[in-house]
Amino acid sequence: MVGKHEIYREDILASDIYAAERSVRRNEVVVIKKDRRIEVGPVASFYFENYATMWHQIHEMLFIEKGGEEQISDELEAYNPLIPQGRELIATVMFEIDDEIRRRNFLARLGGVEETAFLRFNDEKIMGIPEADIDRTSSEGKASAVQFIRFPFTDEQVKVFNSSDTEIIIGFNHTNYSHMAVMSISVKEALAKDFD
Repeated sequence: MVGKHEIYREDILASDIYAAERSVRRNEVVVIKKDRRIEVGPVASFYFENYATMWHQIHEMLFIEKGGEEQISDELEAYNPLIPQGRELIATVMFEIDDEIRRRNFLARLGGVEETAFLRFNDEKIMGIPEADIDRTSSEGKASAVQFIRFPFTDEQVKVFNSSDTEIIIGFNHTNYSHMAVMSISVKEALAKDFD
């Protein structure tokens, strides 16, 4: 599935076939996702998406919601934009706080956080671009617990990213959430496959 940039209707399994294969498919995607996740600070996680993770997500939505043929086009429209197109990385960012009151209070102070995500390596700094499907910060300044952020790369930035001695830093520079993390080698190698 490396190098595939779009899921088509013909890529969707019949519901009974997916149901029969679901356990195996879920185990496969767990292995893929393991090297596509980075924790940044105490409550944020970046989950970098690709064709395989989005294929699985669409099938899970169809399996759970059982919306039939009509639902398929909606899911393709929702999840295809999260598949990298060869010169970008795309992440689902989740602020994961179990306690509802604490989560609500935390997110109320996090407005605009989606505009502050970055990748930094050598002299390069790539600012994340939030998905523009809907505004993920409310007019009151409350951030959504789930954000979709893309990081566009030039050809030269891809070369530098892929260099074995390049250290990748990922983070936010938001006033109320200024955290960074070093990308592990295993994650870097997995994400390098998103470039073609």
